[in-house]
Amino acid sequence: MEVFKLIIIGIFGHLIRFTVSDPGSDSGCPKTHSASLMNFTYQFSMAQHQLRGVLNVIDDCSFKVSQFDMLEGSDVRWWGAVGDNLENLTKGFVISEDKLNKTYKSDGFVVKLMNNVTWDDLNVLAVWDVPMASDFGHVVLRNLTNGTEFLAPLESWINGSVIMGSGMPTMFNNCKVLADTYRVRWSLNEEEDVIEIGLEAAIGFLSYMAFGWANPSASSSFMMGGDVTVTGFKEDLSPFADDYFITKYSECMISKDGRVEGVCPDSIYEGSDPVGLVNNTRLVYGHRKDGVSFIRFKKPLKSIDTKYDLQVNKNATMRVIWALGLIKPPDSLRPFYLPQNHGGSFGHLTLNVSEHVNDCLGPLDAEDKQDQDLVIADKKGPLVVSTGPAVFYPNPPNPSKVLYINKKEAPLLRVERGVQVKFSIQAGHDVAFYITSDPLGGNATLRNMSETIYFGGPEAQGVQATPTELVWAPDRNTPDLVYYQSLYAQKMGWKVQVVDAGLPDMYNSSVVLDDQQVTFFWTLAENSISIAARGEKKSGYLALGFGRGMVNSYAYVGWVDDTGKGKVSTYWIDGRDASNIHPTNESLTHVRCKSENGIITMEFTRPLRPSCDLDDKPECNNIVDPTTPLKVIWAMGAQWSDDHLSVRNMHSVTSSRPIRVLLMRGSAEAEEDLRPVLAVHGFMMFLAWGILLPGGILAARYLKHVKGDGWFQIHVYLQYSGLSIVFLGFLFAVAELRGLSFSSLHVKFGMLAVVLAIAQPINAYLRPKKPGAGEEVSSKRRLWEYAHVIVGRGAIVVGIAALITGMKHLGERYDEEVNKLMWALILWILAGALTAIYLEYRERKRRRDRLSGRSNWVLGSGEEEDIDLLSPSQVRADKDSGSSDRMEVQLEPISR
Repeated sequence: MEVFKLIIIGIFGHLIRFTVSDPGSDSGCPKTHSASLMNFTYQFSMAQHQLRGVLNVIDDCSFKVSQFDMLEGSDVRWWGAVGDNLENLTKGFVISEDKLNKTYKSDGFVVKLMNNVTWDDLNVLAVWDVPMASDFGHVVLRNLTNGTEFLAPLESWINGSVIMGSGMPTMFNNCKVLADTYRVRWSLNEEEDVIEIGLEAAIGFLSYMAFGWANPSASSSFMMGGDVTVTGFKEDLSPFADDYFITKYSECMISKDGRVEGVCPDSIYEGSDPVGLVNNTRLVYGHRKDGVSFIRFKKPLKSIDTKYDLQVNKNATMRVIWALGLIKPPDSLRPFYLPQNHGGSFGHLTLNVSEHVNDCLGPLDAEDKQDQDLVIADKKGPLVVSTGPAVFYPNPPNPSKVLYINKKEAPLLRVERGVQVKFSIQAGHDVAFYITSDPLGGNATLRNMSETIYFGGPEAQGVQATPTELVWAPDRNTPDLVYYQSLYAQKMGWKVQVVDAGLPDMYNSSVVLDDQQVTFFWTLAENSISIAARGEKKSGYLALGFGRGMVNSYAYVGWVDDTGKGKVSTYWIDGRDASNIHPTNESLTHVRCKSENGIITMEFTRPLRPSCDLDDKPECNNIVDPTTPLKVIWAMGAQWSDDHLSVRNMHSVTSSRPIRVLLMRGSAEAEEDLRPVLAVHGFMMFLAWGILLPGGILAARYLKHVKGDGWFQIHVYLQYSGLSIVFLGFLFAVAELRGLSFSSLHVKFGMLAVVLAIAQPINAYLRPKKPGAGEEVSSKRRLWEYAHVIVGRGAIVVGIAALITGMKHLGERYDEEVNKLMWALILWILAGALTAIYLEYRERKRRRDRLSGRSNWVLGSGEEEDIDLLSPSQVRADKDSGSSDRMEVQLEPISR
């Protein structure tokens, strides 16, 4: 019984032990057949973002990562693939729910695989940036060759453990910070009696890194007599590491007598080193990634060269020296690299290489991470696009052949908006060059992905003998970052940096607004307008308004919020308080706003006519008509925010008057206050068309019964007075408005009225002779009478229409309330019409009374000044009058 209890307790204890030692185990965890993976520790190969670390497979479902360094990425995931080349990695898959979207500093953690992923599915485990399809680093778990599984090569020892790695190792037992941007890493290999050193610095690729041991007998000037290794990169970016000995604080100089002094290679002192006994530093590996230089080399602890090499006692504390600076490439006189003055970047410290040291927390983060060549497009000549081998492609993994521009491998291309770029495409017929929004290229639609193509395509191909030349003109709507790629293969190109060339180059037209403090830019399209505005003084926000004043205007406000993000918001303003600023929802596109030294620049594109009903929302009435002047105002203030508008949002400086921007002409004119001028113009026209000219017509119609030619004199004086005032009012308005435009209905009516008025005196001058007493009225005289009356009365009708439309035009131009004036004018016209109707009634009654009383006359005067040739009844009266001229006259004796 006791034995049975012991067995039960043993089994229970074993289960507890198994559970504790296998934290990643799960009942749903699929088993793997790759048990050999659990016997090794793997080192990540660094590809980008200063990734380094160690990986241990824990069980079938999880792995452990330790000493993990990585600079932050955008959307970084654990990634699995069957191979480490471009095709396999890009076809890989996410293997864990965990994300790596931060900077890691010597961190350790456990990662659990997804339920549907097993180690049998993975040959390569990578850290993968999904948007850019970038490999930050990976481990090759195994290679499969002819069905035989074997582990990846490249063993290294870290803290007594064998570490497998697929790339050159970057892990060391120890790390010491020499300066903010400079570190030394090392591991002792006691079996081979060598020390492996890794120098790491955030410097330019034309700089050197030096590290070595000081002369033990030196009490000061520790550099003199120092044994250092100088490392760096050659012009082709291949690394080097050479032994140098310091005899003087100067460049290495060789005198005429053959004496060598300065900071010189060991081999120069001896003249030659055919078997490498003097220069006994052995380069292991070197790379430049993310603006950081890393070079690994081996150095024997005990050197055969006792003259220029110092012996390193691994158990003793010794003084080490270091320096950073620019390096001069070899020339014909001195065929070796020459470290220049370090400029103060040097130092020394004591170090025992056998003691464990690790004060390097996290990866080095260089300010300038761009090592690729920069090609700046200009107008001097075309950019030659060709292909060549991938040596230092900036976004691994990559194909073996990549794009070159001006003989530079996958450079960063910088272009300017509004400046044309000419390409001479000589990359071959199997490479179709194009500019795309997709960082991978290779026709994203084939991967069921969307992309925007800005330039190029299948036709953009050629060879050196017959290149294809095409021109690309990036505009203001081109994003800040696009990519040049091949349409037929992925990841052959790199980035295109699109920068502002200056707003004048990006827009077709520009004007300076009122007070010379804001510049307004625009480009018209068929159905839209692209607008930009730049303040000429520092401010917290910049506002543009479409309207004559702040009230009843549509406003566009650009500012940069507390997070540094530029914004452009739209508003309808119907008052002078913060509560009268109403946000609107205009459909703006390509919106940008930035502040440079307090100078605000905003840009946006909007439709000319909103796509909503006019009565739906206020912004639906914000129509931009390119054929009519656009009234633009501006304002600036200290701060702005989308929410809780208050008095603090009000402007501190504003335009004093609107500017009329002529969009089609590309010019502008000041919106002058012409209301006094227009008031004088309107009064003169009212006096002419509302009083004098109608009065002259009434005199000719209803004053003919007055004895003499008084009616005629009144008619002539009033008509000529009215015509003179019309002419003066016309010249006054044209002179003040600086021209004559027929765009408004008022001007059209006014010009027609002026033409008809001018025709009347010409008509009067050409009138036929008046018939004598008893003579028939000639056809010419009758036609003249008809024309004179019709033109005169027509001129009055058109003139009154010009008065009404002029009143309406005044209200539209200055947002004035003219309803009262309009009603007063209408009442005046109605009063005049009623007066004319009354006079017409009296005239007709008088004529009837005259005709009925004419038979009682004894002797008539024979005057016919009241003849109305346009009245049919008067024609009959003329005939009756003609017969009465032959009446009998009875003579009576005269009393004496």
